[in-house]
Amino acid sequence: MPPALGNWYNPQGEDFRPPWTGLSILDFLEQVRKRVVRSCMAIAVGCLVAFIYIDRIVAFIFAPMRRALPPGTKLIYTAPGEAFSLYINIALITGTALASPYILYQLWRLIAPALYANQKRFAVPFVLMSSGGIVAGWLFSHYIVFPYMIEFFGTFSNANLQFMPKVETAWDLYIKMLLGMALVFQMPTVVFFLAKMGLVSARLLWNNIKYAILIIFIIAAVLTPSGDPWNQTVFAAPMVVLYLLSIGIAWAVAPRAVPPADT
Repeated sequence: MPPALGNWYNPQGEDFRPPWTGLSILDFLEQVRKRVVRSCMAIAVGCLVAFIYIDRIVAFIFAPMRRALPPGTKLIYTAPGEAFSLYINIALITGTALASPYILYQLWRLIAPALYANQKRFAVPFVLMSSGGIVAGWLFSHYIVFPYMIEFFGTFSNANLQFMPKVETAWDLYIKMLLGMALVFQMPTVVFFLAKMGLVSARLLWNNIKYAILIIFIIAAVLTPSGDPWNQTVFAAPMVVLYLLSIGIAWAVAPRAVPPADT
């Protein structure tokens, strides 16, 4: 086991003694119930706020897609409850997003007693980096990936075919692209913790950069609806930047060798 990884698990010696002691399983389950109830209440409040502005939220979500559609094209729904279900889903996701800081706080209150002091120091970087990655991935998907895909699918509209996307189908595609990009933009966060534990290094990432770029462009080719190299580059460029940023993070946070003490 690398020294950094051993220190991560147990910074006080070989004999592992969890800091969370003196708490029975029933007490733990009571803590879990309390945190879950409070988180659900926060989500309910967030959903109520989202319902107040639901029309503006829906317009904002579909605005880039509507600009990418052929002129005169409108979103349609064919099932009686399809639009209502869409509004419920958007309100639920928006409410959860609004309540996420409080939910993370409740999660932290639950797990903090079980962590060593050196592990608690990574709570703030984890929240900031993961949240930033989610927001950046959502913005990239919302303004670039999703409109590009809709614009490409709209090019098949002709005298025989008319492109009239259903709101449910468009929403499912929107969510899938959002989750995919949010996951991709977690690369710096993952590298940060792997480097702190000594499992990866900046040298390792740099030596394999050619393979990483190849994999990135393969992913971009899959995500890009057209075979245009320019579009593939637009999709791949942010991922390349993320990889280079991850190399810098791995170098900055890598455990440093302690110089021997003078005798």
